[in-house]
Amino acid sequence: MKSGLEDVVAAETKLSDVDGAAGRLIIRGVSLDDLVATSRYEDVAALLLDGLFDAHIDAASIRSQLGAARVALFAHVEAADPTLLALPPVDAMRALLARIEDGDDLASAVRLMAAPAVFLPAVLRLQNGDTPIKPDASLSQSGDILRMLSGRVPTTEQTAGLDAYLVTISDHGLNASTFASRVIASTHAGLTSSVLAAISALKGPLHGGAPGPVLDMLDGVGKPENARAWLSHALDHGERLMGFGHRIYRVRDPRADALKTALKPIFASGQADAGRIALAEAIEAAALALLRERKPDRPLDVNVEYYTALLLDALGFPRNAFTGVFAIGRTVGWIAHAREQTLDGRLIRPQSRYVGPLPKAA
Repeated sequence: MKSGLEDVVAAETKLSDVDGAAGRLIIRGVSLDDLVATSRYEDVAALLLDGLFDAHIDAASIRSQLGAARVALFAHVEAADPTLLALPPVDAMRALLARIEDGDDLASAVRLMAAPAVFLPAVLRLQNGDTPIKPDASLSQSGDILRMLSGRVPTTEQTAGLDAYLVTISDHGLNASTFASRVIASTHAGLTSSVLAAISALKGPLHGGAPGPVLDMLDGVGKPENARAWLSHALDHGERLMGFGHRIYRVRDPRADALKTALKPIFASGQADAGRIALAEAIEAAALALLRERKPDRPLDVNVEYYTALLLDALGFPRNAFTGVFAIGRTVGWIAHAREQTLDGRLIRPQSRYVGPLPKAA
């Protein structure tokens, strides 16, 4: 028995490979660096899903289908009553997702990929007292998300930044939410059930809850010259430095550098406060130096959450919505794993070891 199923191989997959020792992520045969440099959300969606459904899937067809699905799904926003809107954004988004038919075909997959892209901006606007904005089928997934969030057509740099994020986090091995998706799929429940289970796993603070607190850390430090003293005080009091360390990676998380690169055009063009990234870099340098001094036997480096926080903040997402934005990007990976499990896998049914009391002998 291994607690947390550490090192237990529970599935064979053609979708992604996470090499923690080398700091490498491969998605369907393409390295993350190459994928982020050349792909938009629709490209990685086609890459992950093609071959898992009856029809051939390419980026152009996915873009068209996603646009039509976003428009159709907007009708569900009417169900966002005051009780639902009192929930955290990811919970409200999940509740609206539960309204979608539990199918297993490509049309069902497209609806599920489009749904969080529509529901999260609508929920955020409603919670802010604003009117939801109808989707525009002519735009890309990333462009339409940002337009529905802000009410303005995004800049090229902003759209590229969100595309880079959605591509970067589209799939990442057999993490907790992806495993939850595969467990549900192994029962031959529909894709909606798999996605709902995955979101429920994602919202736990040990899985998807750290990007927001990265900004809290930046706010606490305030100025680059305060970084070492503030971080030292946090470590002295047993606090975790948010955005550092990862369960799998023993070197720098490759997704962190991909997102840092995506940030540069936004800051360089004056669309976000350049002082913010300078502060983040100062904190990164101070944190890595302190972690090497304090924990020399533990390989702790920057993870995906660190620059996720800066990117999503620069794009206008409130920090309490970061988990929901992650779900927008990861839904395609959850769907791909669910389909792979349904097509090639068995019912997932591990054993447990009973360690409770025994009945008294007669």
